[in-house]
Amino acid sequence: MNEDVRLTAWVRGRVQGVGFRWFTRENALEIGRLTGFALNLDDGRVQVVAEGPRENCHRLLEWLGSSDTPGHVDGVTEIWGTPRGGYTGFAIR
Repeated sequence: MNEDVRLTAWVRGRVQGVGFRWFTRENALEIGRLTGFALNLDDGRVQVVAEGPRENCHRLLEWLGSSDTPGHVDGVTEIWGTPRGGYTGFAIR
């Protein structure tokens, strides 16, 4: 079963000012069936919220922690939950 879930991830490292949010959005759109956003935080991290099929969220999470991202990722912290809805696409905030 591939039920819909909500992934919230905080990405640490050199992830601001390198196109990280743009590439996160592009990757989410390429994976497909994901809605949510990527947001720069004041402490230098990027927060990513994605809702959609569990498998698709896992694919996005794997990409977030990979060496294929722009900049340099030191680590990713994630929590999983129930989708809240309200997103019409995948936005850069």
